[in-house]
Amino acid sequence: MSKGIAVAGLEHAFPARGGAVAALGRIDLDIAPGELVTLAGPSGCGKTTLLRMIAGFASPSTGSISVGGVPVTGPGVERGVVFQQPNLYPWLDVRRNVALGPRLRGVGRAERLAIADRYLDLVGLSDAADRRPYELSGGMQQRAQIARVLAGDPEVILMDEPYGALDALTRERLQGELLSLWRATGKTILFITHSVDEAVFLGSRVLVMSPRPGRIVLDELVPFSADPDLAPDEIRALPKFGATAARVRAAIAH
Repeated sequence: MSKGIAVAGLEHAFPARGGAVAALGRIDLDIAPGELVTLAGPSGCGKTTLLRMIAGFASPSTGSISVGGVPVTGPGVERGVVFQQPNLYPWLDVRRNVALGPRLRGVGRAERLAIADRYLDLVGLSDAADRRPYELSGGMQQRAQIARVLAGDPEVILMDEPYGALDALTRERLQGELLSLWRATGKTILFITHSVDEAVFLGSRVLVMSPRPGRIVLDELVPFSADPDLAPDEIRALPKFGATAARVRAAIAH
């Protein structure tokens, strides 16, 4: 079962010479279980800082964060994180990297390798299963990282610009695969992106943050990702898609 995310009265400042630098203004945010929320905004607005705090890698200056009603005090197995840069273990081959989460959960060897192979197939890396991470391109390493997080079966998935290093065709294919996974599992997903098109295409809800100190300046429900009957090209051709994208761009540029 998915878990929701609650952010209440959150503000954050980084210490700096001569005083503190405000990174995040007040943020109050509720993400319901099973929502796929995309978060866009200008560079340096605090998107990654907010995600890291939800992940439990950092603590806010003020305010609170909870996942499934439990306060976040550090990382947890119910939250899987896909970082901007791959962080695979170089001494493990790709299959064993992806199988690590199931292994830590006590899943038997045959089953966890089958799980790894399923997600490697999902991201198009079946042929690279026996290779070491350093033998892969940066984009392939990122796809392997995505497979590893998915294989861990977290209830909440936090994704920080996961497709930024991928070529356009691979990016579009993985967008479709993510939507299929979300529709099938109902996982709670927070997805950071610089791409307005990606934010509107993927999100059941789109958030936009202001320049630093980051605040949420747009919070809009979006209908496209929930409709499995529409092909990606059909979605992007809809007048409503273009109008939504225009509002998101305007909010980012404001």
